[in-house]
Amino acid sequence: MMAGIFMALFLALLLGWFGQRKYALACLVVCFVLAVYLFQWEIYSPETGFRMPWLKTWLPGPERLS
Repeated sequence: MMAGIFMALFLALLLGWFGQRKYALACLVVCFVLAVYLFQWEIYSPETGFRMPWLKTWLPGPERLS
């Protein structure tokens, strides 16, 4: 999957270099969509869904210390 993402990015850079701006932007959109899909696939868990329990974003208060 990462190879596909890098290939889309490389193709976008090549197309941009050779003046094909519309196709380069389309390849960048494909690269972004593939990267988001890969990220979602990597963090999904059948137990927790898309939550990331290893990230603690709240401040510990007296009610959460137990």
